Amino acid sequence: MQPHPYIYNKEYMFYRIAELDVEIIFSTSDFNNTTLIPSFSPFTISEKEKNDGIFFRLYVDDSLKPRRQGRERIGKFDTGNGDTVVDRFEDGSYQYIIKNINGQECCLLQADKEFANCRCALNGNFNMRQFGLNNALMLIFAFAGSIRQTLLIHASLVRKDGYGYAFIAKSGTGKSTQVANWLKHIPGCDLMNDDNPIVRIIDGEPFIYGSPWSGKTPCYRNVKARLGAITRIDRDKKNWVEKLKPIEAFASLLPSCSTMKWDKDIFNAICNNVTKLVETTGIYTLHCLPDKESAIICQKAISAR
Repeated sequence: MQPHPYIYNKEYMFYRIAELDVEIIFSTSDFNNTTLIPSFSPFTISEKEKNDGIFFRLYVDDSLKPRRQGRERIGKFDTGNGDTVVDRFEDGSYQYIIKNINGQECCLLQADKEFANCRCALNGNFNMRQFGLNNALMLIFAFAGSIRQTLLIHASLVRKDGYGYAFIAKSGTGKSTQVANWLKHIPGCDLMNDDNPIVRIIDGEPFIYGSPWSGKTPCYRNVKARLGAITRIDRDKKNWVEKLKPIEAFASLLPSCSTMKWDKDIFNAICNNVTKLVETTGIYTLHCLPDKESAIICQKAISAR
């Protein structure tokens, strides 16, 4: 009889996010467990419920050490919440050092080329570990999804009549304000996610999902809708909606997707996914004031027919 693959001094957790199954394995620790990821709770499934194909697997083990031999330093990147240092190895695998806004090293992450099997070590106090683990999981999800026609996008997401409407913009431009105006002034709307929803192309059709990542707004909903439209917010002195041509739509949408330009395979896959979205979804710019009228004008212009 083959030995059971699980070692019982570890905690095995399973989650279904955007209908993709994720496994997180916590080595025995006084610090690392599911209390670090409470936003994942709505996505929990049992081991019996999981599918045969795991989207990705992450081992959380503080004994993990950095790899130095054969590494190529890709660079240090500002994520807005801190810096992430990226190394790549000859076999295509990656190593990340995730730092918070104070420059403290919170997580060491190592991933294979496909981001299917990953390991991480956490460091510091509870808040540092929580920051490191959540950012590692978001990073893995984004890049593992590239070959599965799946995108993690920086957007606020509202649902109306069974369709999800995503709003993208630079931070502080007003995407959350636009969604808040939809919720306040347009009957029958609900908030699906306020920072990082997930888009999937399934049998040629785009769907959008809530996720365990929602920025400052605690909206962690295991929900799904057909994708109605994606709209970029642009402040203006009057309210009007512009439907973008394909090239404009691609250029508008790509910066809102998590990408790795230095990895040709992943970047090309993400570009292909964005192209498919442009082909199947209305992409707009809402030139607007942050008022009630802008929400009403936008909803009429972009609503799925």
